[in-house]
Amino acid sequence: MMLRAGAIFAALCLATGGLSAASAQDAADDPVVVELFTAQGCAACADTGEFAADLAERPDVLVLTYPVDYWDYLGWRDTFAKPEFSDRQRAYQQALQLRGLYTPQAVIDGRREAMAVRPAEVIRAIDAEGERPASGPDVAVIDRTGELAVGAGRAPSDGADVWLIRYEPRPDPVRVRRGENRGRSLEHANVVRELVRLGRWTGRPVRMDLPAAAEEGLEGVVLVQAADGAILAAHRL
Repeated sequence: MMLRAGAIFAALCLATGGLSAASAQDAADDPVVVELFTAQGCAACADTGEFAADLAERPDVLVLTYPVDYWDYLGWRDTFAKPEFSDRQRAYQQALQLRGLYTPQAVIDGRREAMAVRPAEVIRAIDAEGERPASGPDVAVIDRTGELAVGAGRAPSDGADVWLIRYEPRPDPVRVRRGENRGRSLEHANVVRELVRLGRWTGRPVRMDLPAAAEEGLEGVVLVQAADGAILAAHRL
């Protein structure tokens, strides 16, 4: 599979006052983003954590797990779920013109989706997105200031959102005590803990402040995402 990578735009270097060699190398990193919407109270989701953990080992893939809260009524309140994660899935439902919400669902690069209980379908979608030529802006962290720099590029007519996502790579297994998964210990991978919109990108180079993480031990990624859900660029922090 061809890995997506792009050269640093000269406009980005001019706008930021120069990037370090490490930042330039990081800016070329553009993994396929797999967003997994799941829930501890969903029986069909019980084994997706192991699949997500295996998938997260691929260097060309970034898995982000979003536990949703709309299955809490089944008897178990998901320990990681947040309403904004359910809202994000609903936004994909509208963008991808889906009939309804379901779990476990994998959204790949914001452009296509697959049932996560069918790993082969998810892998095929990842491979297809991995062949897509890189078309988004370069993204880097400026060592001198700690700011985020988003470079110049061709933006959608209505611009794109810049998202900061921080996640916990391998939280401890969760023992479910009620509901459909009662008695099971569920694995998780790259559980999202923070979802912050930093601002807009309209095609011109821009700098943005990066807020400090709310808790220790989290890893991060910045996504540049069009209004139709398509992820234009992904940069691991």
